[in-house]
Amino acid sequence: MFNKKKKGKVLEFLKEEPLGYWEEKSYMIAIPKDETRNMLENIFEKINSIGGVQIKRKDFSIEQGGEATLIYDKEEYEVGFYVSDFAFHEMLSRQSYYFTEKEMEDLRKASKALTVFMKFNENAQKSYHLQLKLIMAMVPDLLAILDESAEKLICSRWAKMAAESKTTPGPNDMYLVQAVSDEQGEVWLHTHGLCRCGVTELEILQSDKENYNNHYNLITTFASRLLDKKEEFIPKESSAYIGRMSNDQPIVVTYLSWVEGLKEYKNPKLGGVLDRKEGHNSKTGIIFIYKNEYDEENRKVSRITEYNSTLGDNPIYFLSNEETARMKKLAMERFKFVKEQSKNKENKVIIKIGLHQTDDENEFEHIWFELMEFDGEKFKAKLLQEPYFVKNMHQNDEGWYTVEDVTDWVIYTPKYSVTPNTAYLLT
Repeated sequence: MFNKKKKGKVLEFLKEEPLGYWEEKSYMIAIPKDETRNMLENIFEKINSIGGVQIKRKDFSIEQGGEATLIYDKEEYEVGFYVSDFAFHEMLSRQSYYFTEKEMEDLRKASKALTVFMKFNENAQKSYHLQLKLIMAMVPDLLAILDESAEKLICSRWAKMAAESKTTPGPNDMYLVQAVSDEQGEVWLHTHGLCRCGVTELEILQSDKENYNNHYNLITTFASRLLDKKEEFIPKESSAYIGRMSNDQPIVVTYLSWVEGLKEYKNPKLGGVLDRKEGHNSKTGIIFIYKNEYDEENRKVSRITEYNSTLGDNPIYFLSNEETARMKKLAMERFKFVKEQSKNKENKVIIKIGLHQTDDENEFEHIWFELMEFDGEKFKAKLLQEPYFVKNMHQNDEGWYTVEDVTDWVIYTPKYSVTPNTAYLLT
């Protein structure tokens, strides 16, 4: 499936292995619609066409591909590329990306691609954004991207819209959470793609089909916090307050390296030593909870699954201020789709609006409204839930707002639901 063989790592002892090439750097494989074209032709001219990108150094071989040092937003990036073979595998995760039947048919026939690899800088989201821009410029007739580092397939229509956006892709776009299950219903959740971003991969062991969605949300929230890189996160010593359980208990998490984390489990069916002979044995951490301040001070961890019942049906997970601001920027940038799709009476639109909290005007409560109508640049919406921190508003209250108030939205069409991140479905 890939152009390089991932060498197996036999565990003679329980130890953390070095990163693989796909973990040290970000490897993406760009599959063109027409593979008869010379994908290396005028390659540097294509790179030069990207706004804000300058080539500082370049090296090229028609047989081997090339490398370049790029300047983007005042930072240097090392990039390489080469033509590679490609063979589609049905097990490739397509995650939340939608492909047409024609796209899938063409992918199954594809045999050539252009591999583009680069070392991410400190700001992984900006690095990821640049890699998408490079791919769209280098392979303008793109069919799809195989993100080898994250082990997922990316739709070209999403990639094009993301590359052209003024807003960087979100943390969740840069990695994949895989769920491996057995016949007894045990689920092992683990990520692919975080190592290239300079943080550890994350795992939850002994999940199950009833609770894995809560555990998935816990992983993505924690991953987003790690990707913020506000401060160094030290396994077991550091912790992150990422949400509240249904009984209002704080969700405070940490992680242990898989070597140390496995010692907290008795022979897990999935994710144990035998599952780590050929992978999941480098920089990957198993998530644990600190159930109270005493445990946190004394570094006494508890397994996530001990809290399945108290996580409840609807735990609350917190987004960072940075991610909230990024989501608002993207929602505003693509708000034109809401206005267009609201004209179709078969569609239902809900909009998340930031309301000033009653006791602190500098803080917002982000809450969902149902769109009712537009009047020019204003829109009328009805509050769908009772606010927690806005005392003068209640469920079913109606009001007029503008795009400046919007922080997120969802368009429910008869075929699928569309968010700002999947707006390409409407093009």
